[in-house]
Amino acid sequence: MHAAVCGGRHGLCDAMRPASGAELLRYLRKVNFTGLSGDEFHFDANGDGPARYNILHFKQVNRGVYDWVKVGQYLDGELQLNIDGTHIVMNCRIKHSINQKKIVELRTTIQFKWGERKPPESVCSAECELGQAKQYVEGESCCWHCFNCTQYEIRSPFVETACMVCPRGTLPDITRTNCRPIPEVYLRPDSAWAIGAMSFSSVGILLTAFVCGVWVRHSSTPVVRASGRELSYVLLAGILMCYLVTFALVFRPTDILCSIQRFGTGFCFTVVYAALLTKTNRISRIFNASKHSAKRPILISPSSQLAICTALVSIQVLIVVVWMIVAPARAMYHYPTREDNMLVCDSYVDASYMIAFFYPIVLILVCTVYAVLTRKIPEAFNESKHIGFTMYTTCVIWLAFVPLYFGTASHVPLRITSMAVTISLSASVTLICLFSPKLYIILIRPERNVRQSIMPVRYSRKPMAALPHPAVKKPPCANKETQTAAADFNKLTNGQTVLLKADEKEDKKKSNVKIANCDSENKLKSNDRSESL
Repeated sequence: MHAAVCGGRHGLCDAMRPASGAELLRYLRKVNFTGLSGDEFHFDANGDGPARYNILHFKQVNRGVYDWVKVGQYLDGELQLNIDGTHIVMNCRIKHSINQKKIVELRTTIQFKWGERKPPESVCSAECELGQAKQYVEGESCCWHCFNCTQYEIRSPFVETACMVCPRGTLPDITRTNCRPIPEVYLRPDSAWAIGAMSFSSVGILLTAFVCGVWVRHSSTPVVRASGRELSYVLLAGILMCYLVTFALVFRPTDILCSIQRFGTGFCFTVVYAALLTKTNRISRIFNASKHSAKRPILISPSSQLAICTALVSIQVLIVVVWMIVAPARAMYHYPTREDNMLVCDSYVDASYMIAFFYPIVLILVCTVYAVLTRKIPEAFNESKHIGFTMYTTCVIWLAFVPLYFGTASHVPLRITSMAVTISLSASVTLICLFSPKLYIILIRPERNVRQSIMPVRYSRKPMAALPHPAVKKPPCANKETQTAAADFNKLTNGQTVLLKADEKEDKKKSNVKIANCDSENKLKSNDRSESL
């Protein structure tokens, strides 16, 4: 100031008498010199001299020994602290905030607790852990409480104060920050359940092919003709389809496979039981008609039987086609529980498979009723007894399947396997009960594969020699083909035999009518036995 105002002259010049206070203050704030202590001195923008502080830390240097230790200093707005073995230098000159930081080594350290160098946190609330959300204290923006998200929730990635439920088919990951998909569950072909079901079906396919080959090779023999060749082939085709359905059940569900399952499971049963119902209905009509007249019943020829069977099967086809138009089959994910992700056909979810099974079940019940009604026909027509045993066994199998199917809704492999095995088991029962007796005659006892052997014993054998007895007039309705003795003549009426007394006499007119009726009846039943019964 002196140099600027007085121009370097000694002493005070007139311009400094008196000196301007504001001008003097301006020059004083620019003063900068080194003091006797060796420290630089200057005034800051506020007119304050430099602040110099030593930061001392009273700590335990040894067990039970405490001392003051210099851990830093504050020099002219610059804070120097030793934390965790490093010297942190912070420039706090601008608005007392940290705008610069540099780290240098220092020999001493700050210790807040014996054996621990980490300083205590000077915050209202610590950060929440993974899987936790914040709940702010009312009226505070820096204080909050942490609460855990539930088992199937993660902290929302958009709002830190809320949890978000994972969608169905997913679960929180370990960090509870993302939802990971649950592996899909379905019956895999390489699983033990699928291998067992496919093995059973494969054996059934081989047996069905063997029976079909035998039937083709011996198609002209009496046993094959008496069983009804055409309906037997239809029956074998239905049994084969029952075994093939298993392979559509055990593979990964797709829309196409679900459609095949929906159509095939009911269709194969319909083919089998429509053929059986046609057989039992034919037997019943023939023997019921014989009680009233000697006229041949209608619709008992092979072509008529195929037409009836086709009509019965077409009803099932119509039901399934309408069902698939109204609600097309599709593969979908099903979640019985929160931790399940099952890939199934939609029919498994709502048990709508019963639509496909309803009509076959009706056929089974009707066929069982016919089997009961025809159980007392002559022993030559014992195929009805085999059909009856088949239907009784089938009913038992399906009565056991229904609770097993609905009781395993959460276990897809077991549920599908039970359905596949039940279908194959029903086909196996039909194959064994209906075809094994005939295979025995064809392959092992071929000498019995003649027309006489499939007739009733009392109609196919000559009577044994007996002691002489008085001659008896032959009844008017004697059967000439079977050579039945006059005294032992029995008339066939709906599977029952009625003994005609040898001395029974009737007028001539009634006898002639009776002879004509018996001849027609014997001829009709002989033809029927040789065709399909």
